[in-house]
Amino acid sequence: MSGMTIERRNLVVGGGLALAAPSIVRAAPGKPRVVIKTGRGPIIVELEAGKAPLTSANFLRYVDAKSYDGGTFFRAARTPGVKKDGTIVGAPDAKVRPFPPIRHESTTKTGLRHLNGTLSLGRFAPGTATNNFFICVGDQPYLDAHPGEPGDNLGYAAFGRVVEGMAVAEKILSLPTNGETKFADQRGQWLKPPVPIVSMRRA
Repeated sequence: MSGMTIERRNLVVGGGLALAAPSIVRAAPGKPRVVIKTGRGPIIVELEAGKAPLTSANFLRYVDAKSYDGGTFFRAARTPGVKKDGTIVGAPDAKVRPFPPIRHESTTKTGLRHLNGTLSLGRFAPGTATNNFFICVGDQPYLDAHPGEPGDNLGYAAFGRVVEGMAVAEKILSLPTNGETKFADQRGQWLKPPVPIVSMRRA
């Protein structure tokens, strides 16, 4: 998508963060959970592995390889005219070599939607997605597939949701976004400083 592209382009770790107790982190059958430990606190996401199996497996592959450790939430794209809505975008360190891209799982096939707390995968053209992901703060229906509209109308691949830590996502969205970027359509969206991803592990 053009002016509101979510994808990342050739772009002091916080310690002592309290994680949710294991008794709290109970995943539904077939819905693995991942703890994203950030410099602003933990975010726990639950994956829709049954509805979006390719995208969920791809994300877990990076998690299990510890590829996101040392990465960042580098971008906070706030929805124009809606003060507290938008997306926060995370990725591994730029030095991490991505796995091959995966086939796009459209929201028309999965039945998932980009609602408040949705976890989704960034991409350029359909079928190019690797390891960039984003979290919706507020409903973002324009990120769903819209068959029949002109251009690239396949949307993004939603594959999970935040089950704990939305306050952390909201805080990241509110941070200063005067970081430098060479992409004109992303000016005013890059976090300065970015928020560290300390680690990502299955719950």
